Amino acid sequence: MTDKTNVMRILDREGIHYKSHSYTPTGSITGAEAARELGIDPDRVFKTLVCRGSRGDHFVFMIPVLAELDLKKAACAVGEKAVGMVKARELLPLTGYVHGGCSPIDMKKQFTTAIDETACLYDEIVFSAGKIGVQVELSPDDLGRVIPIIQADLTA
Repeated sequence: MTDKTNVMRILDREGIHYKSHSYTPTGSITGAEAARELGIDPDRVFKTLVCRGSRGDHFVFMIPVLAELDLKKAACAVGEKAVGMVKARELLPLTGYVHGGCSPIDMKKQFTTAIDETACLYDEIVFSAGKIGVQVELSPDDLGRVIPIIQADLTA
């Protein structure tokens, strides 16, 4: 039994059905390795990436763990000229999360969040529950009930 994370508490409070998954992280683990550990199709497992736009605003992008973020498509999705990834050391003070445990739910500040359009192909997607080794699984529609999301083509 996994201890509840703040993400899970928020989902509970909102009455949103989800499943939790956990694995024992062994050092630095990729999203693909996490999907394999959990026995879940990696196309349904999404990573949460944080970028800074050309005007200094921050944005969150959710893409499948095997995919690569297309920075030009990402910028277009949020109306920026360009976006670039923030450094791992900037994540904790900016979002409240560490690299590898970053969830789009319950960041210190709600940033504009875009999810790759492939999410709509699945009844449920999986993403970080805000702690390394803990994931939540819920429908993309339910995610949109908790935080405002933009669906867009975001991958290379």
